[in-house]
Amino acid sequence: MTIWPPKKGDLTRPAYRSLAKCVLRAIEAGDLTGGDRLPPQRELAYDLGLSVQTVSRAYEDLIRVGAVTGEVGRGTFVNGRQSDTRSPHFYLPVNQRETLIDLSALKPVCDQIHIDHMRKALERLSVNLPADTVYSFRPTAANHYYREMAVRWLERCGVMPPRESILLTNGNTSAMTVALMTAAKHGEIVATEEIGHHTLKPLCSYLGLRLKGLAIDREGILPGSLDRLCATQSVKALYVMPSGLSPTATMMGARRREELVALCRKHDILIIESDAWGPIQPERLPPLATLAPERSFYFTSLTKCLMPGMRIGFLVAPEILREAAKNRHLVTNWTATSLMLDIAAHWIEDGIAAELLDWQKAALAKRNRIAAEQLASVSHYSSGGGMHVWLPLPRHWDEAAFVEQARKSGVAVAPGSYFSSTDSHTTPAVRLCLGAVSEDDLALGLRIVCRILDQQPERAVPSL
Repeated sequence: MTIWPPKKGDLTRPAYRSLAKCVLRAIEAGDLTGGDRLPPQRELAYDLGLSVQTVSRAYEDLIRVGAVTGEVGRGTFVNGRQSDTRSPHFYLPVNQRETLIDLSALKPVCDQIHIDHMRKALERLSVNLPADTVYSFRPTAANHYYREMAVRWLERCGVMPPRESILLTNGNTSAMTVALMTAAKHGEIVATEEIGHHTLKPLCSYLGLRLKGLAIDREGILPGSLDRLCATQSVKALYVMPSGLSPTATMMGARRREELVALCRKHDILIIESDAWGPIQPERLPPLATLAPERSFYFTSLTKCLMPGMRIGFLVAPEILREAAKNRHLVTNWTATSLMLDIAAHWIEDGIAAELLDWQKAALAKRNRIAAEQLASVSHYSSGGGMHVWLPLPRHWDEAAFVEQARKSGVAVAPGSYFSSTDSHTTPAVRLCLGAVSEDDLALGLRIVCRILDQQPERAVPSL
């Protein structure tokens, strides 16, 4: 008896997730093999009595986890069985569980409210599409109106820069790349937290920059560590995440911020401040950029605090490097996508962005309460209102072994070594994200993690 294709009665709510599970089970059972073409979305939606959007979301999840590949103009094809467990976003059925509970992906909480607002935004554009959204080609022609919108959002983040210093980007990654390219040249040193942004290390490598990890505590970078590095080497820029965004969920206090700014002035170091969450944290200090605007690159976006699909970011550059940043943004991105800019501006103006921000804060507050309750018996760190928890592992657990055991138990977690900015990572830990799964799955996943922490790892008995 085959399990593919599924029947209407096979699906449970949420239907998109149930459909994705059906595909994964069919791959595991061999009913679907590498190269098989899945039915067109509209055809499968009709057969199962679903909306096209539901089937599309299921296919997108399958593409994200590497189970299938979408090819424009040809369709969606099965990749076959997956065996690479190195990615923190690995997601496949194991043992008797249908899917992994994915605590590895750093995402905001998403629900029907986000779909509804995006649909309304697209409906509005379908009947009242500004000509500039379609015709705009030169960045300077489109940016004036949108910069006014950016100023209003940046004020929520505690930053009030001159309008001409704001670059509109396609999310945080674009802003981060432009800031690094502007702040440092090939061969120069960028210092950062020893456990920091997971893409910073490879990005610096691609740009020919030398990344140096600095010792941290529960407030982030230790000033003495930066000072000692500067005593022996010339540091061009300091990349820092002071407001809960770092993997270790550190919240930097006012005095520490002042000390780091003083050292950056002493050693003439530029500051690159990642504030990707923006105003998510309920209690946040003013950004470092407000203490040293003359040497600070500051960036944030709407992606994490509103919804993943809203890939609009804002990069504030120091006056002396403003034109250099514009040039690098021009040759790498040209400008942000005008369609997304129009939606973002509309949402900020009419209060939808504020509504979604408040919704996200409330959702994350509840997720953090769940995490605090489930992890009450183990040592862990969180920022109180953020999207993840940092969990140091007990001595008897090797990091890779713990991640693998969690996967076998049905939970995906991100290994701490992924976030190391040095060549070695000596403190085993995992990052647990709170936003990508349902509240019930989150509680269950955290209970499973706690249960594994209490276990003693065992090696497999060899079969001869």
